[in-house]
Amino acid sequence: INISVFPPSNACIGRYILNMQITSCGHTYQRCLGDFYVLFNPWCADDPVYMDNQAHREEYVLNEHGILYEGVHKHITSRPWHFGQFEDGILDICLKILDMGASYHHGSDRDHCWRNDPVHVSMVVNHMISSHTTSSIMKIPENNDYLKGTKPFSWNGSVPILQQWYNGRCRPVRYGYCGSLASVMCTVMRCLGIPSRVVTNFCFPCSIENPLGINETFDCTGKNLCGKDKLWRYHCWNESWMARRDLNQCCGDWQCLDPTPLETGRGSACSGPTWVRSIREGELDLDYDGHHMFSRVNSNYVGWLSQNNAKKTKFFCDAWPCGQHLITKSVGSEQFEDITGAYKYELGSVKNKEAYYRAYRRIHPGYCNASNCHIERELSSLKNPFLSDSGINMRLKMANCPMYGEDVQLHWLLENLRNENKTLKFNLSAQIITYSGCPMDQFWKDSVNVTLGPREVKKIPLCISYSQYGPHLCDHNIMKVVAVSDPECGEVLMVSRDIVINRPPVIVKLLSQPRLKVPCTAEISFCNPLQEDMKNCVMTLEGCGLFKEPMTIDLGTLASNQQARTIVEFTPYRLGSHQLLANFGCHKF
Repeated sequence: INISVFPPSNACIGRYILNMQITSCGHTYQRCLGDFYVLFNPWCADDPVYMDNQAHREEYVLNEHGILYEGVHKHITSRPWHFGQFEDGILDICLKILDMGASYHHGSDRDHCWRNDPVHVSMVVNHMISSHTTSSIMKIPENNDYLKGTKPFSWNGSVPILQQWYNGRCRPVRYGYCGSLASVMCTVMRCLGIPSRVVTNFCFPCSIENPLGINETFDCTGKNLCGKDKLWRYHCWNESWMARRDLNQCCGDWQCLDPTPLETGRGSACSGPTWVRSIREGELDLDYDGHHMFSRVNSNYVGWLSQNNAKKTKFFCDAWPCGQHLITKSVGSEQFEDITGAYKYELGSVKNKEAYYRAYRRIHPGYCNASNCHIERELSSLKNPFLSDSGINMRLKMANCPMYGEDVQLHWLLENLRNENKTLKFNLSAQIITYSGCPMDQFWKDSVNVTLGPREVKKIPLCISYSQYGPHLCDHNIMKVVAVSDPECGEVLMVSRDIVINRPPVIVKLLSQPRLKVPCTAEISFCNPLQEDMKNCVMTLEGCGLFKEPMTIDLGTLASNQQARTIVEFTPYRLGSHQLLANFGCHKF
């Protein structure tokens, strides 16, 4: 007997047991035919997660390989990630996540009735990633201290994280960061049949007191002082595709879900789902956490100089607006797609201003009846004056793309916009900054006197050697270079540049043609570019469909310019397109 099961489009997702009742000769008994799984179906037009584009379904549901974008908005870096949603056991782990998080919104899960709604399912998954008090999948290290766990940036994929959580009796895996949290959520959502993707937002504000403003304070040397506000260099979250019945949507659209717990003034919490279009339109009353998501792509940056007498002065500076670059992996390509236009209209356009005024009135109730002009005057009073208002233009331009071990070369460009001489004293500094905006060691300081003739343009070379930044960089590959004019010269000018130090590449070379269930070999090589030994060198290899578990190779100590070559053998156990990922770590990073 062939049995076909056609569950309705509103069936609850999960594992089902199929029994057959047999009556024969006056006797009735049951026989278990087995079990089956019901998932959301983006191929079904009646399903709330229906996506009508086949190329998009292949990318956002079927593709196990992703790319995480990191760095800073002027220097975007990328690294591959294995989602692994079709690996053995991952579906059972994803359903376990729903079981563990079922009480988050619904108190009791006896009827499972909420499991046919992708909105509620996404909220449960979002909460379980890192916000659940005892059973969340992953924790973020406090104060960048991860000595009691795995380095957050050493993960290559979601599968080892989910397996460690499941096998560890659902205790949080230590440690992750926003990129791994969003990627694990993407794995779970794709596994359950919900189209999903990871998005990176550059210049991400995290402010407790002012939802639409982010403040950074510096001292007279250019050192970034640690305050309540943090300007993250980048932040990753998840987007999932679904039709929101609670918003009377008849067609699917992207919904924003941020699994990283962020401080909101009422404690830390994850955010979403928030309809991306409502963020662009400033319609914050429509959705969950709309005001939080709007502020994360529309906040205004303000830079301050703190002097010895505790007085604060606004800089003359050209600040990069928050949330001006949002990207995700392109469909069927290794390149990124700029999706900033989905979150906000073009900066300065009429629609952009209208959406901002609309959101401002909802975030600040005291302005609910204020005119647009009143709000605009309030915003203008909060912003930094432009450098050009002082008669000087400045910028820091990279002269090279430094690799770990190389000196950082910059050109400091200054232009006098006036018909008179300008003489200024500047303090220069460089400081390590974490991706989440926490200032670390200030390792370089200098002072320069600059004289500019009328309308003169001057280019001053700057060099920061590896011997100066190397001992301080550690796992954080971002530094901030700042030039601040001396307050005694009058108006306080500031220019800054975030610089990413690229890590040395790991080279992977296949030595034989991969075939299903046939041993294959690959050569993994890495060269130490430093003029010193690298200690505690470890290579971690991972590949869905290639390795059942990640492989760790201890390389010991690598001398200066020494190249390490390792031959590894693996047996592909699943058909499809696979990636072999190699991650290198040592005492330096």
